[in-house]
Amino acid sequence: MFGEIESLLTVLTFVPTLGALVIAVLRFTTRPENQDITDRNSRAVAFWTTIITFGISCLMLWEFDPSISGFQMIHEVTWLEQIGLGYRMGVDGISVLFVMLTTFLMPICILASGAIKNRVADYMIAFLLLETLMIGVFTALDLVLFYIFFEGGLIPMFIIIGVWGGQNRVYAAFKFFLYTLFGSVLMLVAMIFMFLEASTTNIITLLDHPFDIDVQNWLWLAFFASFAVKMPMWPVHTWLPDAHVQAPTAGSVILAGVLLKMGGYGFLRFSLPMFPNASDYFAPLVFALSIIAIIYTSLVAFRQTDIKKLIAYSSVAHMGFVTMGLFAMNETGVQGAIFQMISHGFISGALFLCVGVIYDRMHTREIAFYGGLVHRMPVYAAILALFTMANIGLPGTSGFVGEIMTMVGAYQVSWWIATGAAAGVILSAMYMLTVYRNVVFGEMTNPKLETITDVDMKEAGMLGILAIATLVLGVSSTLVTDVTAASVDNLISNYQAALEAAAAQ
Repeated sequence: MFGEIESLLTVLTFVPTLGALVIAVLRFTTRPENQDITDRNSRAVAFWTTIITFGISCLMLWEFDPSISGFQMIHEVTWLEQIGLGYRMGVDGISVLFVMLTTFLMPICILASGAIKNRVADYMIAFLLLETLMIGVFTALDLVLFYIFFEGGLIPMFIIIGVWGGQNRVYAAFKFFLYTLFGSVLMLVAMIFMFLEASTTNIITLLDHPFDIDVQNWLWLAFFASFAVKMPMWPVHTWLPDAHVQAPTAGSVILAGVLLKMGGYGFLRFSLPMFPNASDYFAPLVFALSIIAIIYTSLVAFRQTDIKKLIAYSSVAHMGFVTMGLFAMNETGVQGAIFQMISHGFISGALFLCVGVIYDRMHTREIAFYGGLVHRMPVYAAILALFTMANIGLPGTSGFVGEIMTMVGAYQVSWWIATGAAAGVILSAMYMLTVYRNVVFGEMTNPKLETITDVDMKEAGMLGILAIATLVLGVSSTLVTDVTAASVDNLISNYQAALEAAAAQ
């Protein structure tokens, strides 16, 4: 069986890097006059590399046993046995779905990059290296390895925004880089302390290490500084709208679809299981920041004139539901938070693709420029309606499942937390339906829109795949919850046991 090959996760992680090397060879061995051929071949290599990677991830999921709460398919190579440093890869019921989300979205991102005309080979190399680093974050079982992957992902994303972004791309790229780097420096300091305390960088071992309660608070805050920026949580969210607006379409898709989820994954992998007492102590702070994010950024989104920036603020609001569900620390809340992250990857990615469709035609994202698109783009209008409703949380879509589960989980902790989140649902309906009405309905008064064309087959295919995923998860949530159940139960039981042990002292 392929699942018994211990190096399966290593192969999965580094196949995109191999594809990047192939493109690099093509780039440096092709003459300048054959640039068109190089660009075409680079796109083909990148696409088929991501397809192969997705196929390997499907094999991983097939061999994965959801009844096991611990890590599976572990690949371990010791580098420095004296200090416990090594190369360790593995997945559990939580991380396996984030790997699948990453490999699922990457071929769509490559297909959505048709508007990129300059330095195509470099662009494809950056995306493939980014895929390796993102998968590595979700499979790493060593502190040093995790940090390398976690921070390494900043570099290709920084390049993608800074080179192929919009008019203010350099400002947005540096803001993105500096915000996320600053928080991660504190996390690095915490990791060094953890190594000195436990004499190992093995994450599996560290999960069972009883850190002193007083020390937990400082370690929790250091990790929080990194994960809160990455999600991002209010008030360290201001880098996200700028990054989204300036990033190319595919960059926005992967930024919202996967990179934001690294913060939530970090809470699940480090903060909650390793520092349970600190997590319980700081939970009220997280709840307060989550509700502020849900309500405040929804109000800010309502006032936006740029469609892409509106969706970016919407992402911040939806991540508020995630942190609220995670720190409720009950089965419904945590399951809902994980589901919300997976669902948001599909819905937000699709919304950014929808913006890219009209931007590629009209080269503007200003809401006031559009109106009456249903007359010229009926298929587009129908697709956008689906994802608008999914973003609001319409029953029957995956957006509803994630939001209702996180609110039910929060309600078990406090009714006022759930009430604040429910207000955010109402606000999301206000701004999403308003922008849909202004862009799609009404008379087409702008003469420049008379030549706009409906979605082509490639665009319809990409959006159709995401629509199917959104609807399937909306009516069959067990596709996610059955995979995560054992790992979530184990996380919660260990968390509660740690709190009871501390209370008994």
